[in-house]
Amino acid sequence: MRVLVTGGAGFIGSNLVRRALADELPGLEGSEVTVLDALTYSGNPANLASVEDSPRYRFVHGDIRDRELLAGLLPGHDAILHLAAESHVDRSVRDAAPFVDTNVGGTQRLLDAAVEAGIPRFVHVSTDEVYGSIDEGSWTEEQLLEPNSPYSASKAGSDLLARSYHRTHGLDVSITRCSNNYGPYHFPEKLIPLFVTNLLDGRPVPLYGDGGNVRDWLHVDDHVRGIALVLQGGRAGEIYNIGGGTELSNREITELLLEATGRDWSSVEPVEDRKGHDRRYSVDIAKIRRELGYAPRVGFREGLAAVVDWYRERRDWWEPLKQRAGLD
Repeated sequence: MRVLVTGGAGFIGSNLVRRALADELPGLEGSEVTVLDALTYSGNPANLASVEDSPRYRFVHGDIRDRELLAGLLPGHDAILHLAAESHVDRSVRDAAPFVDTNVGGTQRLLDAAVEAGIPRFVHVSTDEVYGSIDEGSWTEEQLLEPNSPYSASKAGSDLLARSYHRTHGLDVSITRCSNNYGPYHFPEKLIPLFVTNLLDGRPVPLYGDGGNVRDWLHVDDHVRGIALVLQGGRAGEIYNIGGGTELSNREITELLLEATGRDWSSVEPVEDRKGHDRRYSVDIAKIRRELGYAPRVGFREGLAAVVDWYRERRDWWEPLKQRAGLD
């Protein structure tokens, strides 16, 4: 199988590519992988250094909004795994334009190119943030979309476009919506890597509001396995939630990270809450469990401990990123 992974130099995409080329993902054993990535601030060639010599790997530096590039690149691929996106909520609050351009416009151009090239299979990777916020219970895939940030609104728009290309053009597309990911190679502006790296350096960490915002945490290894299962057996036109099964408040996450790095609450600085900050996310994964046999395998405490160790050992990876992004 020849697979094109957009955004493959990012956090989730690079984890998917490394595991696919190691034959650790169901249905992708022996596959040839092409990565298309624009290498914006969070795309990092170092994330793929371990596979760059693989004869089954090819990297293309380019943008999903480039119609001419897509027209030449897509033919001959058996599937597209679409992960390219602008993804940081705080950045979308400051400037929504890149999120609309890439997440909506870029997805539309990629879908057009997939139809024109006759791509047999397309998996559009999205987020549970498109559902909005939920006080009790968990979202099923039939939940009304009520995004509350420019980021999540742009992802909701891209989801609807993907679904429409199945209904209008017959494109064999499935949509996945994941909960909050964590793991190695996570760009250090996100909560867990930012807090871990700051705490390792004895620096303070910012906690929004009262710290009561709740998220379901999903290890990236479980997420990419879920994506592979959807690619392999997901139904065309269907949506699949992928969750980790561990709901924790930001305050609880902070407590665990303080404990893991040997710090205390004097390292925490309460800051004004984010505009439109969703209170709680929770996805129901009964559908993907029932249809495709998915269940999370990485326990949260085990996974978090491994992540802290990874950042402790990989200063060579994250220190330059924090410096370039002004996070140091």
